[in-house]
Amino acid sequence: MSLKVAVVGATGNVGREMLNILAEREFPVREVVPLASSRSLGKEVSYGDRTLKTRVLDNFDFTGTDLVLMAAGGDVAAQWAPRIGAQGAIVIDNSSKFRMEPDVPLIVPEVNAEAVRKMGPRRIIANPNCSTAQLVVALKPLHDRARIKRVVVATYQSVSGKGHAAMDELWAQTRGIFVADPVEKSVFTKQIAFNVIPHIDVFLKDGSTKEEWKMRVETQKILDPKIALTATCVRVPVFVGHSEAVNVEFEEPISDDEARDILREAPGCLVVDKREDEGYVTPVECVGDFATYISRIRVDPTVEHGLDMWIVSDNLRKGAALNAVQIAELLLNRGMVGGQGLPGKAH
Repeated sequence: MSLKVAVVGATGNVGREMLNILAEREFPVREVVPLASSRSLGKEVSYGDRTLKTRVLDNFDFTGTDLVLMAAGGDVAAQWAPRIGAQGAIVIDNSSKFRMEPDVPLIVPEVNAEAVRKMGPRRIIANPNCSTAQLVVALKPLHDRARIKRVVVATYQSVSGKGHAAMDELWAQTRGIFVADPVEKSVFTKQIAFNVIPHIDVFLKDGSTKEEWKMRVETQKILDPKIALTATCVRVPVFVGHSEAVNVEFEEPISDDEARDILREAPGCLVVDKREDEGYVTPVECVGDFATYISRIRVDPTVEHGLDMWIVSDNLRKGAALNAVQIAELLLNRGMVGGQGLPGKAH
């Protein structure tokens, strides 16, 4: 079976990665359509060894399209995802717009693949926040073994999570500092070059940011509503790759050695954990890879049944584009796309 697949937001960081990964994983397509706003009409994007020209979203007829991968932001998703679903395609949306809606499954295939059956008649599936995706991949196998009570996480998130303009701003500020030019900022609230910014997304009434709220509620929806989670999300001057320092408190005893063994066997995880120089993974080494890397696994002696770990992943891949394509593969393997079955019906 081959499918007609459209990628909305095909000229952005995540949209380009979606096209790359569809080709890399040889997803069965008969046609791939890159879509963007009218400003990007005719702009070229790569799909494997082919070059495709983008088409305008506003003018596109989705009739006959099987899957739509959306990487165009919440406003575009709100306007277009329901309309696309009504024309028969399944939408996998990377924005935060639908994540917490009860009839929209929020999926990380290694963690909660069965939730895909909860897709409602709107035919929308949500992709989680990039920092949440890599976190739950590492937490799931440990939760199955020892039940997680509480998670404390500090993120070190790359600028690519905020798009092309953010990457350009990091580059321009870094270059400018070396030649003594004034530091100009437009994307970030403060200088990002040679600095860190403890502020991602808008502030909420309780003093947390929406990014921190998303990590909590998305982890609970994907993994377990009983897990207590608190986060501090920080933007760092890294182009690609999110890192997380994670402290986990369990209900049952679990050693660092056992956790290491469990994670080595877990889908999507790659343990690199030697207690020596270079015995861990940093963002530079994860770029372009599919895995969620786990390092620095150790016992936390300050709480009962506690572990600390360091989690790193390519945010444009597992944090966004790869996870979306994995959801598409999940739908295909379960006979839920391409006329094989309809959402909400038994197969």
